[in-house]
Amino acid sequence: MDNTSTVFTLSGLDMTIDYRTTLFSLTLMCYCVIIMVNVALILTIVLDENLHEPMYMFLCNLCISGLFGTSGFYPKFLLDLLYHTNVISYAGCLIQAFVIYSSACSDFSILAVMAYDRYVAICRPLQYHSVMTKQWVTQLVSYPWLSTCCLFTAACTLTSTMRLCGSHIDRLYCDNWSIVKLSCTSTIPNNIIGYIILVFYFGHFIFIVCSYVYLIRSSVKSIESKAKFMQTCMPHFLSLFNVTVALLFDVLYIRYGSRDLPQSLQNFLAIEFLVVPPILNPLIYGLKLTRVQNRILRLCTKGEKNLMSLM
Repeated sequence: MDNTSTVFTLSGLDMTIDYRTTLFSLTLMCYCVIIMVNVALILTIVLDENLHEPMYMFLCNLCISGLFGTSGFYPKFLLDLLYHTNVISYAGCLIQAFVIYSSACSDFSILAVMAYDRYVAICRPLQYHSVMTKQWVTQLVSYPWLSTCCLFTAACTLTSTMRLCGSHIDRLYCDNWSIVKLSCTSTIPNNIIGYIILVFYFGHFIFIVCSYVYLIRSSVKSIESKAKFMQTCMPHFLSLFNVTVALLFDVLYIRYGSRDLPQSLQNFLAIEFLVVPPILNPLIYGLKLTRVQNRILRLCTKGEKNLMSLM
């Protein structure tokens, strides 16, 4: 099969024929909420110079990653629902897989960077500003994007060289492994790079766990450290749990999932990490971090006063 002329059929929408209008409305509302909460938090951080600190820069990075990843799924999915189509070109499929999964793994890298930042802030407070220089912070902000871009560019490039013997994908969107399973040739190189990616991000998880062990040990030594841990680290822990569970669901389902599961459950497992983390992450930080919360409240109060003056 000529890969360049391949058009994939996404069968995840087959069971939604009877309620596409309702699903379209809910999906559009969900995407609007994702854009609203993430853009609101990004603008809050960017516009307030008092929030131009490493922790808030990394948080801004997390929101941008969420917007980037969801842009690879929601517009295409909404068009499929609106025009009753469920096909995607070969190039479009590779791009969608790259955008969605590079964003998801960037989230994990960003959370690892945030764990490092909290470790330095709580365990080495006197050295924080000498360690977290502008140059080092710039490198930490760039690291998640550069690492995931290199890894997933390699994975997608390797996939693009394979000869395919099928064009049917049992999902709502494209992912690299689903394309690999359609190959007529050996998938050993793809398996190798897939396990390299898994090991790489499992290393991030180990790093985050080790950071938390040190953080907890340090936080119990003083009331001030404990208060700082509860205020800034608990949102990070909730986000980590949120992203980890969502990605674990998806990876396990892609690799070992059963087709005997109901299509609705398969679809939920497929999109869970595209719905829950992008909404909850900005809400968790916006509600928990006092400085962000106060800034948002001031902006809302100012907007309300301006509106009242116009009336």
